[in-house]
Amino acid sequence: MADKPIVGEKRAFMTGNEAVTWAALAAGAHIMYGYPITPQNEIMHYWTRMAPKYDRGFLQTEDELSAGFTCIGGVLAGKRAFTGTAGPGTILMQEPLSMAEMMRIPMVTVICQRGGPSTATVIYSQQETRLTCFGGNGEGYRLVYSTAGQQDLFDYTIKAFNVAWKYRFPTFILSDGYQSKMREPLTIYDPEERGIKMVETEPLLGGTGIPGVDRDPRHLRNTYNMEDELYQVVMDMDQEYKRIAPEVVEYKAMETEDAELVLVAHGIVSRATEGAVRVLREQGYRVGHFRPITLRPFPGEALKEAVAKARRVLVVESSMGQLAGMVKEELYDLSVPVTGYFRPGEGITAEEVVEQVRGR
Repeated sequence: MADKPIVGEKRAFMTGNEAVTWAALAAGAHIMYGYPITPQNEIMHYWTRMAPKYDRGFLQTEDELSAGFTCIGGVLAGKRAFTGTAGPGTILMQEPLSMAEMMRIPMVTVICQRGGPSTATVIYSQQETRLTCFGGNGEGYRLVYSTAGQQDLFDYTIKAFNVAWKYRFPTFILSDGYQSKMREPLTIYDPEERGIKMVETEPLLGGTGIPGVDRDPRHLRNTYNMEDELYQVVMDMDQEYKRIAPEVVEYKAMETEDAELVLVAHGIVSRATEGAVRVLREQGYRVGHFRPITLRPFPGEALKEAVAKARRVLVVESSMGQLAGMVKEELYDLSVPVTGYFRPGEGITAEEVVEQVRGR
């Protein structure tokens, strides 16, 4: 049985689902729980092919509800556990994800977005953005990384396991069908050799010794008898979430210092908007770009700084304004107008964005 899945650094050419699998192995994930759904399937396939070589586990459940709840069980047992899903599965998984939010359970979930509503297409969209960030019967106290390609998927899958266990909030990698299936080069590596220390896991239930005597007791609860009990728990959670937000939030700003127009996009669409900015700058347009990498917590203060001199903001996304709604909320007290270029369920190219900007 092999010791480490990756030794040193290596250049590779792989799909996004492969990148997620290799990253989970490199991060020391113990077990995956899952149920098949396109375009997430290959994460399960690659994991089951490689996991036995490194003494890792896998459980295919009867549906996404079970995948979410069994993943919670793995985390409660102290395992670095994860799951993955897409589309209708993301909807079905909201019940266990809400439970994980309420009980501060550090489960990691990969969402490979596909088109909706309902079963719709199995290909691509950014239509699970709002669902991933705010789904379930809660307030959306989650950590959500929106990736733009294979290197991101590798890097942020490793990071997701660390921040989940460090801050004890459910953590998401928000991918999509294009990233899942396309191939591109990336560097895979052993995180330890890059100085990334993985946060130690521990059993959240069933630890050694007597609770309250040998160790601090844990009161894991997701059902409350009185309204004021729930209120206090949610308020405490809100305070903790706001405390850690500055440590977690990530973004990328490009050419915003003098920009009259700022393009805002997340995920794979940000590659098109970045490309458009380069072309438009060469043509004399004062255009900048802002990409939120964490959608929860959202980099609102950084966005305000990026659009401080702008005359307008154009949000570009493969949905009908899910990101735009978040942007408008953050910029509510500013006078800069926010418009959108929305292509629900369709890919967006740099050429299309250039044409959209020049045509306005």
